[in-house]
Formats: sequence, C-alpha cells, structure tokens
Amino acid sequence: MRSRIDLQAMRRVALAFAFTFALLCTGAVTMPATASDAVPRVAVLVYHRFGETAADSMTVRVETFEAQLRMLRAHGYRFVALRDVVDWIEGERDSLPPKVVALTVDDGHRSVFDTLRPIALRENLPITLFIYPSAISNASYALTWDQLRALRASGSFDVQSHTYWHPNFNIERARLSHDDFEAFAAMQLQKSRASLETHLQIHVDLLAWPFGIVDDELVQMARAAGYRAAFGLGGHLIDRQSPPFRLSRLLIVDGDTPAVLARLLGEPASAEHDTHLKEPKP
Repeated sequence: MRSRIDLQAMRRVALAFAFTFALLCTGAVTMPATASDAVPRVAVLVYHRFGETAADSMTVRVETFEAQLRMLRAHGYRFVALRDVVDWIEGERDSLPPKVVALTVDDGHRSVFDTLRPIALRENLPITLFIYPSAISNASYALTWDQLRALRASGSFDVQSHTYWHPNFNIERARLSHDDFEAFAAMQLQKSRASLETHLQIHVDLLAWPFGIVDDELVQMARAAGYRAAFGLGGHLIDRQSPPFRLSRLLIVDGDTPAVLARLLGEPASAEHDTHLKEPKP
C-alpha cells in the first residue's frame, strides 16, 4: 500500500499538472472546517473522467470512486442535488441534512455515459454535469446530444453550463482589448446557455468557471447572462454565507483515496478506508 506521503505527492502532482496556473489566479487552496463544526458545511466534489485505469491525471478509477462512496456513507454523508445546495444558500430552502455532499462532473467526457451512469443509477446519486457544448457530438472524447438527453431522462443527472468552449479567461483578457474581451466572455456565457437549453429543452442557470478562474467583472457578466450561481475550485467546503458566484469545489483525482478524502472533509482518517484499493496500473 502506498504511504500517506506518496498519496499526498500524487495529489500535488496531479493538481499542478492540470490546474496550477488557475489556482494561482484564484487564490490559495484552504483547508476545510471540520465536519463536526456547528455551522453546516457542504462539500461539493468535482470529477472529470472515470475509467478502469487512471489513464491521465484527471481520470478517477471506478474502484477509487466506489470506495469513496462507501466511505462517505459510512461517515453519515447524504448525497444531495447541487440545485438544493444553491436553494439553501439563497434562502429558498430552509435546511439540508447535517452532512452533505454534492457531486459534479465537468466537461462532458464520454466516460460519464459509459462508466459513471451505471454507478449513478445503481447508487441513486444526483449528479450535476457542467458541459461546454462546442464539444458535444463533435469531439471524439465527448458525449453526444442523444447521450445527454438519456442522462437527463434517467433522473440522476442535471446538465448545466461550463461556458461554450472552456476558455482560459486570463489568457483571453491578456490578448484582447477590454471591449473585445467583454464581447468574448459574454458570448461564452450566453451561447453555452442557449445551446444547452435549445438542444435539451432544459433551464440552465448554474455555471462552472473554466479552470476556476473568476473575478468581479466575470461575476457581473454571469449575472447579466442569467446565471444564479457559479462554481470554481478553491478546495474548501461552502456554507450559507459563501458568495453565490464564487462557490468552492474540491477537485477529486485518483490519488484521493477514501482516507485522503476523509481528511479533506475534516473526518478522522483511517487506514482501513484504503484496505481494498489496489495500486493504480502504470
């Protein structure tokens, strides 16, 4: 079994490989409050891809994911729809269960349909997919519109916006004039909503910031585009006072074994959480 130090190193390497630039722009990752705090906290987890092997830094093995689910249930966590969390933050819902997790998946990789869907249906998991529509039915790695419709019809999946083609807003702001950047960002926010609503006949009002990049100007543009809440990264739990357009999520990678995830949530870590996990194949 890999040591705790090795697990932490894997997490750092994976995060650095895919998201270092974005996290530098949005602020340092902070540790969550403990799960036993009196003030309710919600853990919003973000995944990207699923597979039998960890083919890249953002792929979580089925074995790891299912072990995480077992750990969460063993610690008394309830899985709730992300929209219920937003309603609670905005005061439209009076309460949530004491220990809550919301599951999100970014980008729209085909493994959501092939690999995650059977698990979600079996485990009755509410999952929010943040999709950038330019890839749908176009990119070989991406879901199709028919698959997204089937996921929606299953009752387990909500589909929301991840902008139109997942730009890096920091790079675009640096290369464009202010007016051109405003037009570009507005297009990314508005066209994504319009495309998803047209193809799927749904209401889209939640957003995930690409790479977790967000600032005051982008927040105002998202409000103007009709969104009611937006999620980034950040690495900490959220509560009722969290700003609705800067809601934090915990990025989950394959190195986040149940023991690692328990620590991220403020739960006492136990080696037994990882007993049945095998070493990832190289």
